[in-house]
Amino acid sequence: MTPLSEALETLSLLPDWEQRYTYVIELARSLPPMPEAEKTEQNLVPGCTSRVWLTVGWKDANEEERTEIHLDSDALIVKGLMALVHSAYHNKTRHEIAALDLPELLKPTNLMQHLSPNRRNGFVSVVKRLQALAA
Repeated sequence: MTPLSEALETLSLLPDWEQRYTYVIELARSLPPMPEAEKTEQNLVPGCTSRVWLTVGWKDANEEERTEIHLDSDALIVKGLMALVHSAYHNKTRHEIAALDLPELLKPTNLMQHLSPNRRNGFVSVVKRLQALAA
């Protein structure tokens, strides 16, 4: 089971929004640290109320370029959402990133419905920016 599928399953099994919210905050602790040098204005994602930084690099693995993603946020719940983004898109090829619609995968968990409009829009902005950087 991948970290993303495990998170999606856990979110689906939790009976109420409060427990899902707590789980997302726990996910924040699993997000690999972003180097401080990458937390620049240039790496801030526009469209987010909280500050969210994103960098995408590429590494060769088995003659295929795969992502090296760093994410961080100054808000704990948003950082947990970034952990979901990281688990979905880190170490993926450009084709895999283009084919993966994380907001759609999250629909059965009802997570997006329980986020404030600003957080939901920010989350989608991060996914779109990541996909644009990988295009």
